[in-house]
Amino acid sequence: MHDDRTLVEARLKRVLDERIRPAVYPASVPLDVAVWHAPGEPVPVAEGLAAEPSPTAVGERWGAPWGTSWFRVTGTVPKEWAGRTVEAILDLGFDENMPGFQCEGLVYRPDGTPVKGLNPRNQWVRIAAPAEGGEEVCLHIEAASNPVILDYHPFLPTQLGDKETAGSEPQYTLARMDLAVFDETVWQLVIDFEVLGELMRELPEDSGRRYDIVRAVGRALDAVDLQDVNGSAAAARARLEGVLSTPAEPSAHRISAVGHAHIDSAWLWPLRETVRKVARTTSNMTALIEDEPDFVFAMSQAQQWAWIKEHRPEVWAKVKKAVADGRFVPAGGMWVESDTNMPGSEAMARQFVHGKRFFLDEFGVENDEAWLPDTFGFAAGLPQIIKAAGSKWLLTQKISWSQTNRFPHHTFNWEGIDGTRIFTHFPPVDTYNCSMKGSEIAHAAKNFKDKGVARHSLAPTGWGDGGGGTTREMIAKAARLRDLEGSATVRWETPEQFFEKAEAEYPNAPVWVGELYLELHRATLTSQAGTKQGNRRSEHLLREAELWAATAAVRCDEFSYPYEELDRIWKTVLLHQFHDILPGSSIAWVHREARATYAALAEELTGIIEAAQRALAGEGGEDLVFNSTPHTCHGVPAGGARPAVTDGQAAITPRAEGGFVLDNGLLRVEIDGRGLVVSAYDIAADRETVAPGTAANLPQLHADFPNMWDAWDVDEFYRNTVTDLTDADEVVAGEGASVRIVRTFGASRMTQILSLAPGSRRLDIDTEVDWHETEKFLKLAFPLDIHAERYASETQFGHFYRPTHTNTSWEAAKFEACNHRFVHVEEPGWGVALVNDSTYGHDVTRAVRTEDAGTTTTVRVSLLRAPRFPDPETDQGVHRFRHALVPGAAIGDAVREGYRVNLPERRVRGGSEVAPLITVDNDAVVVTAVKLADDGSGDVVVRFHEAHGGRARATLTAGFEVGSVTVTDLLERPLADAVTPEWTGRAIAVTLRPFELVTLRLTRG
Repeated sequence: MHDDRTLVEARLKRVLDERIRPAVYPASVPLDVAVWHAPGEPVPVAEGLAAEPSPTAVGERWGAPWGTSWFRVTGTVPKEWAGRTVEAILDLGFDENMPGFQCEGLVYRPDGTPVKGLNPRNQWVRIAAPAEGGEEVCLHIEAASNPVILDYHPFLPTQLGDKETAGSEPQYTLARMDLAVFDETVWQLVIDFEVLGELMRELPEDSGRRYDIVRAVGRALDAVDLQDVNGSAAAARARLEGVLSTPAEPSAHRISAVGHAHIDSAWLWPLRETVRKVARTTSNMTALIEDEPDFVFAMSQAQQWAWIKEHRPEVWAKVKKAVADGRFVPAGGMWVESDTNMPGSEAMARQFVHGKRFFLDEFGVENDEAWLPDTFGFAAGLPQIIKAAGSKWLLTQKISWSQTNRFPHHTFNWEGIDGTRIFTHFPPVDTYNCSMKGSEIAHAAKNFKDKGVARHSLAPTGWGDGGGGTTREMIAKAARLRDLEGSATVRWETPEQFFEKAEAEYPNAPVWVGELYLELHRATLTSQAGTKQGNRRSEHLLREAELWAATAAVRCDEFSYPYEELDRIWKTVLLHQFHDILPGSSIAWVHREARATYAALAEELTGIIEAAQRALAGEGGEDLVFNSTPHTCHGVPAGGARPAVTDGQAAITPRAEGGFVLDNGLLRVEIDGRGLVVSAYDIAADRETVAPGTAANLPQLHADFPNMWDAWDVDEFYRNTVTDLTDADEVVAGEGASVRIVRTFGASRMTQILSLAPGSRRLDIDTEVDWHETEKFLKLAFPLDIHAERYASETQFGHFYRPTHTNTSWEAAKFEACNHRFVHVEEPGWGVALVNDSTYGHDVTRAVRTEDAGTTTTVRVSLLRAPRFPDPETDQGVHRFRHALVPGAAIGDAVREGYRVNLPERRVRGGSEVAPLITVDNDAVVVTAVKLADDGSGDVVVRFHEAHGGRARATLTAGFEVGSVTVTDLLERPLADAVTPEWTGRAIAVTLRPFELVTLRLTRG
């Protein structure tokens, strides 16, 4: 037989596009349209419904950027349509290739009942099935004219990312507003042909099954009367029944489809628009659930659920019913799908605390899975946090985006820094926007790396990023793929059902140890420095507020613990850790609001802290120092207050070759005439820190124009060009033992204060940059005279080691990495720490010197970038950073100094010293939180971990009478299998594994 396969495939495409799809709606009449453009920000639904609209028509332009237009469409179902299914086709001017990235709408009935959302792939609204004829139709559409930021030519700078700069030019043209007859038989024929046509193209060219489909499709096309598609559709469908009913092979890959709409809590739209995106999407999904008995939809991010409850009670009622029916599933157990690299220990824990508690309180649902499909890599401390929250599984998709190396597993056990293992799945479909295309299903089966030992994978199914969710077309395709020869099988299942099956079939899944590093989006550790500083400052202010408020509530009868305020502030901080806000990859509007929010939170938290400290200090004139760090500092105990003791003195003298020498008897630091550190000498160790022939505190400027994803990416070739900023406008002595350095470069100015305090083993570096560069990357380099094959960087509840070499492509790909408060480099017996108060990105490289064969290990901290997309003014303006170089530092010194630079002492005049609420007798055991229990019981909760990477024994002593001691999870619930530590009176003995995290709940006796 002649091979006419390509002829049939081409025929199918043309007939579908030009004849069959248009016949889905064989008859239509226009609706009357009127519109009211809301001034300013969105208005309440009742106001939009009550507004008096003006007549408009298809073809008219509408929608200023970020505006809201309320359309009213009215009409009458023709009498001759009686007995037919009738739908409204409401096309606001959609581009079908951009679901989630442009205008959207939510349809209401006149009484305010939400009907469903409108988006580029979901333009229909069911009016009647069957119609009686003569029905009056009146619908209202709350239409959002969100501008297209990520266009066909992506990453072009645009002013549309902020309503303050976007202008008022209408963005869209009203395209279609009709009542139409919906021919379900033709629609089903479209799905039949799409499923078979897509499957046919994925099968091997010499496959018998492929030719079975080719012949069946040809016969079905023969049955289509091109002049009467609607009259012949049933006959065409009948000719496809055989190939659609042939069951899948027993060995077929098995896909659990989970209805899904990954909605970024902010990205190319502001937070307020996400509230409406969630309402539109959930309205669609609850409507689908009513129509499709097998469909299951899962939604993560408790914040988004809370928005529905607060802002759209009419939508919330439908969601609650669908949850009760088991069809609309809370997923993930986190407040938002956060970044996991940069949030601090407590913040990462609280993501799960607040997320899981919301789902428990509202629905009685406990999540066993963490759901993070789009997060930009995963810190090595996360497995322990997931387990401590009472969860056991993780799902993500993003690692498939890695540029260099292909991850070797799709299902595996992920082991964190403390040894905790979490059963983890990467969907091999390689998208969180699966639409049930044959190419996607085939890719999942072919791509699955665990064949032969496992057979299940998950497919998050529905339009995401900007929302939209699953469509009726996807559900129809999934029904045909349930058991179809040549395809993986598809079942609608909950995340829990998938993970239970996957874990049961793969009890000895392989193990991956350490971070899940995304070989892409590395610049998100630096972009939008103001947002990152706001996050870091908020985390530490929250620590202080909880610590001192708890101490005051226990010690001072008149002080009330601010439960509601702290709960609200935590949720706001957690929201801003979303994986497009904290990473700096959102539009200008988002980051402008974030900076204002952080400033307001800082003021409020400072007020809580000061009120608690005043209550504790009492009346008097003594200068009390409050120490919020977890270690004694200048004689002040951790979590206590008393007058500080400072030993020694520091001096500044001119340097013979130019510049200055700072000396406090512990460190001697030489700063040359360029303002660079040419020597940092550890006097006690008789050891130089700075590599010979080099200079530290060296600002370096790189060209920074990645191939794509400007705010997200820095490509390795940025290192090919570098300018050392060695010219100084002034290098002068400052107050005390300090030097002030001023540099200008390009359109920018950098001012630094290098200081050495009495009794301190660290050189403090305060940097102010008035930044006005474009597409540049600013770093600060510290070449160290250390031979090290690995270095440590702080992560949640511990630290993680990375190699300094690039032996393999995996190591070479980590040319920019994340740290929290410190980076530590060490030879046996002597090391150096570089600590910071707000930066995350860094790189570490090594070189062997020809002069003395010694090794130079260079640590560089990333300060600022200047990408132009999606915010063309990223980071323009003044920024302040604080770093400190700590020669002779062991890992414990790095931990201690990292806290000190982030939690400076506070001085309060008072009359009495403040004893700590909790003391620990081992510096390796670090307390990350002291607070009152969230349930309002007055119990004291203390969370701590082993921070040095070894075994530790310690005694925790309470500053109050203890009635009982309970080991709890992060949600402060007793752990059934935990061994209660021995305790006597106020003393509690604990033994910890390396990096082990423990939460204790102490009742007050």
